[in-house]
Amino acid sequence: MKTRRYDITGSSISGITMKDDNAPEENNLALHACLDPTAVLKNRESLASSLGCSTDDFVYANQTHSANFHKVTHKDCGRGATDQTTAIPDTDALYTNEHGIVLAGFMADCVPVLLSNERAGIVGVIHSGWQGTIKEITPVLLQHLIEHEGCLPEDFEVLIGPALSQDKFEVDGDVYEKFQALGYAEPWIAFNETTGKYHIDNQQTVKTQCELAGIPSTNITIDPMCTFQSHDGFSYRQDKKAGRHLAFIGLK
Repeated sequence: MKTRRYDITGSSISGITMKDDNAPEENNLALHACLDPTAVLKNRESLASSLGCSTDDFVYANQTHSANFHKVTHKDCGRGATDQTTAIPDTDALYTNEHGIVLAGFMADCVPVLLSNERAGIVGVIHSGWQGTIKEITPVLLQHLIEHEGCLPEDFEVLIGPALSQDKFEVDGDVYEKFQALGYAEPWIAFNETTGKYHIDNQQTVKTQCELAGIPSTNITIDPMCTFQSHDGFSYRQDKKAGRHLAFIGLK
């Protein structure tokens, strides 16, 4: 199973699957964006086997570019694993404080955020496309974890995974205005006078959101891989029929 694995303190397994020409459906992990569901299920089984766990240990959500999150418990195990209709509805961030669970999030240009708070015994995964970023899904979850789950900001370790790079994230004025309205994204916005388009660094904007929540910059890592430019990436902007990466994390 082709993956990028991360060493995040407090997590037993963490990483993101990669596009693979030699795997069924190029290693697509998404039932909601596939040609052959059987191939996707085979890829999910391969991932689980490579991680030393079962497909029923995974928990999936039906992502809607919301700012909604869900606290996962063992009763959720297997939701969405073989049937999309059983996935947690209308949710773009998952977290847990229970062992034996693998949290999963789908990405194809959107920013994956993997977080861990070892002292509090919590891990989470966030799907932050540009809509999730302007809805501040990452700060919403962090605020909840700080206020209701006993997390201290300085104890978080955050991995911001592969996503659409600023060079390829080209938008018109309507999206630019929404990022500008955040009040802190301006350093990560560039205007191309030739095309009349704006280019936004969504990864750096999410990093800034984490820093504003009190997480030290030294506790935040960005994977610089661009999902559009890399052969290992699924890019919805490049191909509307693209498959999906799966970002995953489990508690140590």
